[in-house]
Amino acid sequence: MTTPSSKAQGSGVPAATPGPAPAPAPSRRRWLILAVASAAQFLAVLDMIAVNIAFPAIGADFRSASTAELSWVLNAYTIVLAALLVPAGRLADAIGGRRSFLTGIALFGLASVACGAAPGLGTLIAARVVQGVAAAVLVPTSLSLALPAFPPRERATAVGVWTAVSAVAASAGPVAGGLLAAFDWRWIFLVNPPVVLLAWVAGLRLLPRTGPVRTGPVRTGPVPGECRRLDPLGTLLVLLGTGALTTACVEAADWGYGAPATLGFLAVGLITGALAVAHVRRHPDPVVDPALFRTRAFTAATLGLLSYFLAYAASILAATLLFTGAWGWSSARAGLAVTPWPLTVLVVSTLSGRIVRALGERTTAVVGGLCFAAGPVWWLLLAGGDGAHYAVEFMPGLVLTGIGAGLYQPVMFSAAGLLPARQLSLGSGVLMMSRQGGSALGVAALVVITGGAARPGLDALRAGWVFTAVTAALAAVAGAALRTGVRVDPGENGGSGTDPLRHH
Repeated sequence: MTTPSSKAQGSGVPAATPGPAPAPAPSRRRWLILAVASAAQFLAVLDMIAVNIAFPAIGADFRSASTAELSWVLNAYTIVLAALLVPAGRLADAIGGRRSFLTGIALFGLASVACGAAPGLGTLIAARVVQGVAAAVLVPTSLSLALPAFPPRERATAVGVWTAVSAVAASAGPVAGGLLAAFDWRWIFLVNPPVVLLAWVAGLRLLPRTGPVRTGPVRTGPVPGECRRLDPLGTLLVLLGTGALTTACVEAADWGYGAPATLGFLAVGLITGALAVAHVRRHPDPVVDPALFRTRAFTAATLGLLSYFLAYAASILAATLLFTGAWGWSSARAGLAVTPWPLTVLVVSTLSGRIVRALGERTTAVVGGLCFAAGPVWWLLLAGGDGAHYAVEFMPGLVLTGIGAGLYQPVMFSAAGLLPARQLSLGSGVLMMSRQGGSALGVAALVVITGGAARPGLDALRAGWVFTAVTAALAAVAGAALRTGVRVDPGENGGSGTDPLRHH
């Protein structure tokens, strides 16, 4: 019996393969898909921040553990998440985003139960490692599943909502962590399973069915119709390099910036990173396709988000140190004082789609980066030593940085939606790694600038604000490299073996 596929093969015409990207969903359905994706992002961010607030309560339950041992309850999640974002995104592209998301959300729920029921510190840390693995699968996959459901003109709005959810999680984290820890810190983890179950059921019904990507890479390698191969060596090199660098940044404050352990992890990360770059340039189907970075828009977004989160993480830490140190405020009052920042992000992010349509991607990103830079400049000029005039001295800077964040993040994260569908999860993972890496480096940089003091003086904090203003300005420069109006349909050239985004 002759089938269309065999007829095509006999005629010399390549057999059709399943399209990698679903057609845009109906209006109501696409917002439900975004809601499911945003729920995953909310859980990943909330668990990171809430556990930080509950750290003293966890320590009280495990009195025999040292502070260094307890710190791995926090650091295990952060390091594993950062290290696995790119490999997890590549794997999602290889096996299908929907399958990857449903597996990740289920694993996150099971790990949350294990955290809440952990009988000892070792079990808790192990469960946090599994949570980090699950979050690394969820975050890039959620964005890559949501973006194709929206037409290109709505993607900035979609990412704006996704960013706003992250801002809500960031602002709710301290409150939720404090309230739950006051009752029992285990409830920080045990509130996750009901949300996970709801998201899993909704994802099973709503998320588009995406199979494994069956197209070859940009240069050489598998012929069209062949399943993409995994790259075990490249994955291992990326995992080791990212993990070592993140560990060095996260632990340097405790170990000492010139300590052998810090320098050793830094050296391992840099050497392994160099080997990873050499590997992906030679491999026919590497874990990270170098063609991604021949795309000006994507490269600009990657570098821009790295610079932006350097400024973001340093700014938030500097504000906290100012409030609790130089101004002598309590942690609760300091948390309340930071609230205008996420509230501003929430409002501006939800309006980002309209702003992008009015100004264009490039102008929106540049204005966003400059607004963020204006915040620390305001503090440099006006912040005093007693906090008596917080509403004039500091709050306007928080609003400026919030406006900048609400404008900048949606545009830059939307760059993932410009990639072919076969690279959506990988591209999202790269952008998320820029976020995690920038955040870790930003904290480390500010600690170095302030000399590691728990209560740094105003002069040290002013040096930190110079750093945040400069890095935010560099983020604006990266935004200026965007090409307004350059867009590629996610399904375009899915199997053509060309790079549709090679715009210079």
